Amino acid sequence: MAVGFVRPARLSDAGEIARIQLTTWQVAYRRLLPRHVLEQLDESFLRERWAEAVSAPPSPQHRVLVAVEQNAVDQAVQEYVVGFAASGPFDEAALAPGEDHIGDAVGAVTDLLVEPRWGRRGHGSRLLAASVDLWREDGYASAVCWAFDRDAATRKFLTSAGWAPDGATRALDVDDMLVPQLRLHTLL
Repeated sequence: MAVGFVRPARLSDAGEIARIQLTTWQVAYRRLLPRHVLEQLDESFLRERWAEAVSAPPSPQHRVLVAVEQNAVDQAVQEYVVGFAASGPFDEAALAPGEDHIGDAVGAVTDLLVEPRWGRRGHGSRLLAASVDLWREDGYASAVCWAFDRDAATRKFLTSAGWAPDGATRALDVDDMLVPQLRLHTLL
């Protein structure tokens, strides 16, 4: 029987988080981002970035959570890190062009990914719910998240959880290719 749960990331999870990010981006974003950009992603760089995010976050409100699937096989328990979420207080990275502030007590999702082969098992929902619980503890009243405009799966997931576009858009410059994004928000 499989059991899924969410826990704070540990430094030892950095390699799995990097692998999940790399795998998910190469599968889910292969039609959104230039192929050569995806092929040049460096797993060791990502691992270092996640190790720092887990071990030395900029504030106590910056968190990395992991989704774990646990299976019992022949009286042994196997655990697999299958996804992750990173969030923190709203900052400049969450602003749309021309914005200088969107309000106080706002949290922001910076990453929320579940490896495609582990999808549709509730891991994304558990990650999002755990993030919301922590934002409420921190006193946030709302939260925002950027999604690629053409990433229908992420947009559908967030809107089914009560998030909605707030009208803000931007385009990321990815190796001279502009990739449109829209911002979603929710009240907590």
